[in-house]
Amino acid sequence: MTAMEIDTEKNIQRKHSTYQSLDKTFDIQNEIYRGQQYSQIYFARLHTMRTLLYSLVNHWKPHVPVCTVLGLEEGKECIIVGTLFKHMQLKPCVLDEYSKERSAVPLVKPHNFMHPDDHLVLEDESGRVKLGGTVLSPSTYVTGGVVALHGKETTAGDFLVLDVFEAGLAPQIEPQLKSREDKYVVFISGVSVGSSTSNPLQFQLLVDHITGHLGDEQEQGIAAEIVHVVFAGNSVEIPLGLLNGQNLASKDQSRVSEAVQVLDILLSQIAAGVSVDIMPGSNDPANFALPQQPLNRCLFPGSRTFNTFNSCTNPHCFELDGVRFLGTSGQNIDDLKKYSEARDELEFMERTLKWRHLAPTAPNTLGCYPFTDRDPFLIESCPHVYFVGNQDKYGTRILEGSEGQMVRLISIPKFCNTGLAVVLNLRNLECHTLSFGAQPSTLKTFNDA
Repeated sequence: MTAMEIDTEKNIQRKHSTYQSLDKTFDIQNEIYRGQQYSQIYFARLHTMRTLLYSLVNHWKPHVPVCTVLGLEEGKECIIVGTLFKHMQLKPCVLDEYSKERSAVPLVKPHNFMHPDDHLVLEDESGRVKLGGTVLSPSTYVTGGVVALHGKETTAGDFLVLDVFEAGLAPQIEPQLKSREDKYVVFISGVSVGSSTSNPLQFQLLVDHITGHLGDEQEQGIAAEIVHVVFAGNSVEIPLGLLNGQNLASKDQSRVSEAVQVLDILLSQIAAGVSVDIMPGSNDPANFALPQQPLNRCLFPGSRTFNTFNSCTNPHCFELDGVRFLGTSGQNIDDLKKYSEARDELEFMERTLKWRHLAPTAPNTLGCYPFTDRDPFLIESCPHVYFVGNQDKYGTRILEGSEGQMVRLISIPKFCNTGLAVVLNLRNLECHTLSFGAQPSTLKTFNDA
């Protein structure tokens, strides 16, 4: 990254940082689709997680034997390891669209499919068993998670759960927080250029602040401490009515490309002075299934001329001055909201880290590529910063692990709805938000952590 002269008179130099992309695990360019189904990714997930859990349960309950589902004996306490499956009465089924008997009254709320009669099942290669007891709450877990359970088989053939063991946070590399100077990373998501809720003035104010063209000398000095910018999905919004598979008229073609062109102009202004990552989201012109591949650089003829512009995958993993970041554009958390319950988005994020899986509901209810020999969403190394984009509100807190791990969780709100960007200090991993609006006081800073 080259230094940028923001003020020619005072000669304010932008700080720089060392950047390394770690997105290779989410790359599917070398994958070959041969009509394979999703059983293989579930098998790869179970094999990896079971090996890990077997090594951990010896310290959890060393005197309790470990067995398979098929090896259960009535009344005998043991530990079983397998993949959870949640039976949900209200879970949407594509076959219901062809049902002859249709109900005139909607059966479900659009935002959540939980029901009091939902129950959990644990399965491995040998079989499956229904889980009972009050220790394992169906409202907390989802299909796809791998856990170890201590319990015993009942006379009814169910497995009475007495205790549950999760993998917990993965090992974490030591963060290199040796810098005594402030360096900032800015996170933005849900800009939605081209949508009815997008405010061009807000976005331009954000760009002007990052590039040092907003405010007095003090504000320019703060802008010079921004070393990296991340756009966490849904940067544009293309009218869905135009994407119907038919040839477009000339005016419709311009409507489709206009939003991307505007985004490219603003991104090129940022990339001229600071490194910027752009991740695809559910509304962006990218593949639907996770992991989403980088947005084609041909979409950004202006931005791609800068070596500071990076088109990245979703999920996205990178290191900045020895601090490891891991994040998504929000699809994994949005799907968890539909099939489980929690206090807020941050609790959903905590669960994915403790389960060591970014997207446990994939491929059951969240689309993903049918990998054959690996599950790229398994978290092998615990990040120092875990962010999720396109959420309803801003939130942050520190999550601590049993082995001293510390993770800064960040829920990034939709910029088009809130006008908020999130700023992280690399020196101490503290967070605050920037609020951009069209009022006379256009820039507000809130210290949140």
